[in-house]
Amino acid sequence: MHRIWQQCQAGHFEVGTQAGHLLGVYSHAYAGEVSLGRILADPTGELAALKEQVRASYPQPLRESLVANARWEAPFTLSIGRKGVTRGDAFYIVGCLFRVVGILVHALHALHAQAGCWVLNEKGAVQAAAQPPTAPANFSARAHALFGALGATPDELTAAIDDAEQLAADVLDNISPG
Repeated sequence: MHRIWQQCQAGHFEVGTQAGHLLGVYSHAYAGEVSLGRILADPTGELAALKEQVRASYPQPLRESLVANARWEAPFTLSIGRKGVTRGDAFYIVGCLFRVVGILVHALHALHAQAGCWVLNEKGAVQAAAQPPTAPANFSARAHALFGALGATPDELTAAIDDAEQLAADVLDNISPG
């Protein structure tokens, strides 16, 4: 855990696959678990000391890294999502849309995360990311609407990607890492 916390402080994160976590497990979620979790046993006090460090602040370099990641990966993922339109590949496109919304959630959250506040996984993350002042109006409703009735025709799939591009632009235009 010390290595992950050092990576967070340096602005580095990794995303690993794990069953049940469709967006992947972001390495900084482990720091969040330490920050938010209840210590059941810690005979040396090492975990309590680490918890205090993690709770003291959300690392600015991690904040900047998550925003920078959203700035390149969201538009890139939407552009590759368009490749599925002519094939009517709703499966591929919904995966791209899910990834983009998740990336935006991490960026929005990182900008306004206070000490002791972390995104641990996808559950409830869209609603939580809609709270900060830099979140676009109706972020949660717009993000969820992308998946409500995706459709499978080229026109429907194009419309969904267009809506996602507008949502991403609204987020990215209003965030800065500082």
